[in-house]
Amino acid sequence: MAQHNELGKKGEQLAVDFLLKNGYQIIERNYRFDKAEVDIIARIKDVLAIIEVKTRSTTDFGNPQDFVKPKQIQRLVKAVDEYVAINQLDVNVRFDIIAITKKGSAFNIEHLENAFYHF
Repeated sequence: MAQHNELGKKGEQLAVDFLLKNGYQIIERNYRFDKAEVDIIARIKDVLAIIEVKTRSTTDFGNPQDFVKPKQIQRLVKAVDEYVAINQLDVNVRFDIIAITKKGSAFNIEHLENAFYHF
């Protein structure tokens, strides 16, 4: 497996652990619809948190959250709209980013709630 794929998988697991520790319930991981993949669908109270995980080994080229592009956001919104409709959910939806940066052998985790909005 390519090193960046391993880093991505490690980042997703760190994000899940972080969310569980902070009171979230993990509903789905790697939910796919059309051309989109939602990394994590979690729930906290009456909020469905849609979480995009971005993991980087360095910030030399920018912060991890800077790599979420408008086209990806459109795909995520479409996938989540479909997920909510299929599951007949009546919840508030929030789009978050968990940005993870490797620092030596440790990882820095930043949770950006309401990182972007769906219109």
